[in-house]
Amino acid sequence: MGKTSVLVVDDSAFMRKLISDFLSEHEQIQVVGTARNGADALTKIEELNPDVVTLDVEMPIMNGLEALKIIMKKCPRPVIMLSSTTKDGAENTILSLQYGALDFIPKPSGSISLDLHKVKEELKNKVILAKSANLKKLDNQLLQKTTSYSKIDSKNSQSPVSFDNDRLGQSIVCIGTSTGGPRALQHVLTKLPSDINAPIFIVQHMPQGFTQSLANRLHTISSIDVKEAVNGEVVKKGTAYIAPGGSHMKIVKSGSALTIKIDQSDIRNGHRPSVDVMFESVSELNNYRKIAVIMTGMGSDGSEGLKKMKSKGVVKAISESEETSVVYGMPKSAVATNLVDRVANVEEIADVILHFLSPTY
Repeated sequence: MGKTSVLVVDDSAFMRKLISDFLSEHEQIQVVGTARNGADALTKIEELNPDVVTLDVEMPIMNGLEALKIIMKKCPRPVIMLSSTTKDGAENTILSLQYGALDFIPKPSGSISLDLHKVKEELKNKVILAKSANLKKLDNQLLQKTTSYSKIDSKNSQSPVSFDNDRLGQSIVCIGTSTGGPRALQHVLTKLPSDINAPIFIVQHMPQGFTQSLANRLHTISSIDVKEAVNGEVVKKGTAYIAPGGSHMKIVKSGSALTIKIDQSDIRNGHRPSVDVMFESVSELNNYRKIAVIMTGMGSDGSEGLKKMKSKGVVKAISESEETSVVYGMPKSAVATNLVDRVANVEEIADVILHFLSPTY
């Protein structure tokens, strides 16, 4: 297997040199060129045909978002965004994931990050991973769904699902995902009806400062409410709670209600938030029907938690198929437990969730 060729795009000569030097340390990575803005990047991509592009979000002449849209339309390939953690930077990063970027790396201290070495290993690992990602899924298929609309209007745009509360009892849906997750979540959450008779808990591997923007974006295009989870809040049906980046999310019983616990306990298997931690907390809840969903992502987070959930109570498990996973790591590990009830393409997962929730199931 040959080296992964990379084009580094950043408007700062210092950052181009720093990123190039870091990547060149890896024996499987070859930096074939650099570009100073989006327009320059498009020319260099045509000339050099790199396997992977690292793309700064904020640049003059043509910014990263504008360049990304053209790249994914004319010469699609894995793109890793480098972004500041400002509010605008986070919002643009989430947009870039919707536009087809594979993943992103937060710059630790803004546009010129003298401390970029803090994310050096993560950057190298994501570039290596990028070459083997499922390029077919890095497309613009969701762009037409990014227009905001009224929650009231949206309730009339989908066929409501009828629930028999007495027969159904109380249900919980919990979802874990990583690389490629924001687009996968968009596929799933936008197809769930506003009157769904369960809360939805989501762990998306992301650093602090980005999950609020992800929640806001998904909220504007979904019939259900989507929000970043807050420590101590009481859970409501028809709401999706996304674990805050950099923190674990646990669901605990408080009287007759469920509440959310956010904490900074130890990183689990390299992740905080961790799907395993969330799943394990859900496994301790009695008298609930539980649906566990594991979607695209690298590694095996969620599999151990799934085992604990399956050992206690009524649990149905759904895994995203290899065909639609951007990275078939977490779903593959889940399937290997032999505890998955249904493997589904990402566009089918919402329907499978509703099937398992239905009182006739």
